[in-house]
Amino acid sequence: MPLSAEIKKEIISKYGKNDVDSGLPEVQIALLTQRIRDLTEHLKIHKKDKHTRHGLVKLVSQRKKLIKYLIRTNPEAYPKLIKDLGIRG
Repeated sequence: MPLSAEIKKEIISKYGKNDVDSGLPEVQIALLTQRIRDLTEHLKIHKKDKHTRHGLVKLVSQRKKLIKYLIRTNPEAYPKLIKDLGIRG
């Protein structure tokens, strides 16, 4: 389930340097977090959807790798992002 263009644009403008900067780790983590939340809600309804569960696990793993990269490259941005997104680091 892809994110709508409006939600993507909103997240990019909130976490990026400008409205088209989607390459920053902070923006990518925020986008992945939104997709993870959407898939989690989907799986609460469709408990036997194994393909979606597999995709969710892959997204969580990808987000974890990006968080590790963010800690390594920009440690002062990490606590703010984690608190703002409401995720465990």
